[in-house]
Amino acid sequence: MLEKIPHAVGEALSGLKAGVEKTAYDAAFGDVPETLTLTSPAFADHGEIPARFTADGPGLSPPLAWSGLPTGTAALVLLVEDAGSPTPQPLVHLIVWALSPATAGLDEGALPSPDRPEAAESSLGKNSFLRPEWLPPDPPSGHGRHDYHFQLYAMGSSLDLPAHPGRGALLDAMRGRVIGKGRLVGGYARP
Repeated sequence: MLEKIPHAVGEALSGLKAGVEKTAYDAAFGDVPETLTLTSPAFADHGEIPARFTADGPGLSPPLAWSGLPTGTAALVLLVEDAGSPTPQPLVHLIVWALSPATAGLDEGALPSPDRPEAAESSLGKNSFLRPEWLPPDPPSGHGRHDYHFQLYAMGSSLDLPAHPGRGALLDAMRGRVIGKGRLVGGYARP
């Protein structure tokens, strides 16, 4: 959708960014210890996200791996936000709020996306386009690099949420329950 913004408009908006300080990782859970390691075999931390995981490719959800879960982890939450979005708050690209601590990651394409609309599971929350799926990176042309913050949270107890919650409901339910966190940042800019 944002690829339709003219290049000149993207350049004019290049100074407007939500900011890393507004991501949940820093704004809501800044005091939580960083005990988790979150990686991807597709891109390095602060590296470039390959086009196949963006709106310029098939838009698959990227593969992820994690380790270092604290003792007592009852569930995992994965939240992906775009800190470079020209919006007041980071754009939400993914919410998965009930991952089993027995899992060690997600395979490439494991989650529904716009071009792969498998039935959404109830543990998926709504992205900023109000859809329970992976929202592939789609920065405006001319806006520059956007940093996508893949945030993993270890929960000390399971969350009780309705199907497909939004960011606000998710963060409210997480408060006081997060016992560890980890982050992976991937960047993408339109050529």
